[in-house]
Amino acid sequence: MDCYTLNTKIFSGVKEWIFRVTGFLCSLLSSGLGIILANSKYWRLWEFDNDVVQLVYIGLWEAYYHWEFNFPDTETITLVHSPINSTWTISPEFQCARSLILLAMLIKPVVVIFSSAAIRVSIIKAAVSEIQIVCYKCSVLILILSSLCTIISVTWNHVVDLYGETTLDFPPTFPVKKEALIKKHSTHVFPMGLVTTILSLFCVIMFLYEIKSLKCQRKLDAQQASKQDDRSIDECAGVCKMCQETPRQGFLHPTVLL
Repeated sequence: MDCYTLNTKIFSGVKEWIFRVTGFLCSLLSSGLGIILANSKYWRLWEFDNDVVQLVYIGLWEAYYHWEFNFPDTETITLVHSPINSTWTISPEFQCARSLILLAMLIKPVVVIFSSAAIRVSIIKAAVSEIQIVCYKCSVLILILSSLCTIISVTWNHVVDLYGETTLDFPPTFPVKKEALIKKHSTHVFPMGLVTTILSLFCVIMFLYEIKSLKCQRKLDAQQASKQDDRSIDECAGVCKMCQETPRQGFLHPTVLL
């Protein structure tokens, strides 16, 4: 029975470490994907009927296009960067995507810090489960917020760009006009946003399991401590009772001695 209990505890500890490390790695991967998503130049891909610029890659912060220079002997193609600033007509969904993705990118590293701190507490085996629970609860709240920011930004941008009317427009100095637009291409931004959100929600499940496990462990420790206290009280009471009965057993009446 003792061997079975020991094996059960070992298996439970290994399972908890699997969930703990998996949640940390998924949060790290989700944070990395968020950074890649924020710096991607494929938020929108527009094709134009133009001899100089055929494709324009629109990121959140810069637009990119290949400019062909025809010389008498050679043909040169150069990648040009154009910052998206106040000279552009920025649409509401594009501005929202900027703000939400930037918020998600900035707060996700906090999850990595909190989960690392919780793992550190587990490694040193400190009896401070409250600190771990607080770290995991903060991580869960941040991951839910970042997931909402990510999914709203990529979904709104995708729907408006391909199926709606967007007011995003180039500045007057841009080499191609929006009137020459002939096709809008779907990109990997929307699937990547979904994957990032799924990873964040998977981390939430892992951390919620950890919170539940820590609370159960804390309850078991409290029950064991209470049983030990009760046992100590019973042992003390038994010792005191023996101390009271011992003199009575050793006492002899004076008439017996005579």
